[in-house]
Amino acid sequence: MGLFRSAEPARPTPLDGIDHLYLDLDGVVYQGPDAIPHAVESILATGLPAAYLTNNASRTDAEVAEHLSSFGLPVAPQDVVTSPQAAMLLLERHVAPGDPVMVVGGQGIVVELEARGWRVVRTAAEQPKAVVQGFHPSVGWKDLAEAAFALRAAPGETGIPWIATNTDWTIPVAGGIAPGNGTLVSAVHTAVGRLAEVAGKPETPIYDVARERFAPTAPAMIGDRLDTDILGGRRAGIRTILALTGIDRGASLIGADPSMRPDHVVQDLRDLLQPIEPLRETLERSTGDTYFEVGRAAVRRSGIDITLVRAGDRPVDTIRAACAAVWTADRPVLGLRVADELLAL
Repeated sequence: MGLFRSAEPARPTPLDGIDHLYLDLDGVVYQGPDAIPHAVESILATGLPAAYLTNNASRTDAEVAEHLSSFGLPVAPQDVVTSPQAAMLLLERHVAPGDPVMVVGGQGIVVELEARGWRVVRTAAEQPKAVVQGFHPSVGWKDLAEAAFALRAAPGETGIPWIATNTDWTIPVAGGIAPGNGTLVSAVHTAVGRLAEVAGKPETPIYDVARERFAPTAPAMIGDRLDTDILGGRRAGIRTILALTGIDRGASLIGADPSMRPDHVVQDLRDLLQPIEPLRETLERSTGDTYFEVGRAAVRRSGIDITLVRAGDRPVDTIRAACAAVWTADRPVLGLRVADELLAL
């Protein structure tokens, strides 16, 4: 009999097999002007090349790179992929060099248009050949009205192309959660009765830009929003990791549609290099109840009832156990009774 037990196989980390990080910004790397705790040192610790994919169209890639560099991250403008850059992929299908294009938004869009030789206009009277709309704090009613005027189509016609950089309903800022570009796009939609083409997450053009620029073999999308980062990553066919540092937390994750369920969930970016705590599932034959455990966390599924048996040492463990109980049920979440204490995570 040997003196030592054979070593157990090493548990995988969320980044095993990954060769490039795709990182969302708002809610993952920073919130407002400040870095999110543990984000910068964790990104550096991975040792992997990183690209920063942002739906926020209010700033240029150079401005975003400067912001990230101020935290100590080695970021150049070409490491930043913006939704206005993705919008250019869509726009070039519709307009010719030198055409006038209306901008509803800020320099993030203007710089990309001018770099490609299109002429920036701001009013419908200037007869734009297309409209590109993105978030900027300065966008007001007059800007939305001009977009509506430009997009108005004669009976039987489709009107000029309308491209939205993104349709995020909210944006995290220093003061909290604020209305995002989706609310502004919706206002124009209400006026003109048509939908915009969308360039940013969860649509694939922004991933097309990243793939062409970086040529990764196995990237991972790390984000804080299910309806943009995770859905977009899944549509792009890459690994997805939800960080519980921004918009979506326990309740939205537990009730997530299958199309928005991430491959991994991390408390914060420190978990990227930590072994994944295994999920254990146990059926109690006498009652038919099923128990789902992650670390110390335990959640029971009894018929349609999902209840907390024991909280984990960290919220992420309890959330993962609750997700397993809901996601493996034989009915959608609306047909289950999930305990309020789980939905409050």
